[in-house]
Amino acid sequence: MVFIPEATIDQLIQDDVPYFDLTTQGLGIGDRPGRISFQSRDRLVLSGTQTGARMLQRAGATVTEMFPNAKEVESGVTFLAAEGKAATLHLAWKAVQNVLEYACGVATKTAQLVRLARETNPQAMLYTTRKHIPGTKPLAVQAILAGGAYPHRLGLSETILVFEQHLNFLGGIEGLISQLPQLQRQVKEKKIIVEVKEISAALELATAGVDGIQFDKVPAQTLAEAIATLKSINPNLVTLAAGGIHADNIQAYAAIALDGLVLTAPYFAPPADIKVQIEPIVPLPSNNPDVKFA
Repeated sequence: MVFIPEATIDQLIQDDVPYFDLTTQGLGIGDRPGRISFQSRDRLVLSGTQTGARMLQRAGATVTEMFPNAKEVESGVTFLAAEGKAATLHLAWKAVQNVLEYACGVATKTAQLVRLARETNPQAMLYTTRKHIPGTKPLAVQAILAGGAYPHRLGLSETILVFEQHLNFLGGIEGLISQLPQLQRQVKEKKIIVEVKEISAALELATAGVDGIQFDKVPAQTLAEAIATLKSINPNLVTLAAGGIHADNIQAYAAIALDGLVLTAPYFAPPADIKVQIEPIVPLPSNNPDVKFA
């Protein structure tokens, strides 16, 4: 479970409702009891359901049904529902729908990519980059986990990943290699991964003793020919492919004996198509209903 603070829940609602719902207020229907339900129009991998439920509760509704993240549902399944006053339900409606459509879209796309990769290689591991849509990080990370992938790197503070942009300040690969013993002493508990675009650079770094190589936009066929040589230099070398991996080529990369595939594609999946119904009910629901978790 990804921790999402209460302030984020409030902000997700406030983005759509800075003050009050003018339409519901003007129509005078705010006090009427009702029920809201969210239903899949296509086969989905769910994500954002707990967040959506918390948003509904924060708005004042009582959640009566909620399926967990990572559950796969068929078209037509109601996976989140709540009861409350019409004013409450309309206030939360679009904000919750937006969260669910984005999060379920990412989770479903992630699951599709994982499935494709594992059709070729059952041991394939997918990791996602930090290039999520700005402002969506907690929801995006939660969604890729629901889809069966893991974050490659959540922030600059947790791993050492040396890019060309760093090497430019070191005098290139040779400069990094000269600093490698000192860097290894400073961060004994961390792996040192270096991104390269050329196989020759990877061979040089593997010989020097780095812990891993991340290949950026290197064609799958080129990698297939090089991995065995790199593993003969260091059998424990971590090898990753990144850059431009998507549904059309993921199986070619999965077929190689890589330790992981690093993708951005899941974050930009089409949003899921989710149907929302809000209907009046009588009487007003109890304050302590039996919430069903499927």
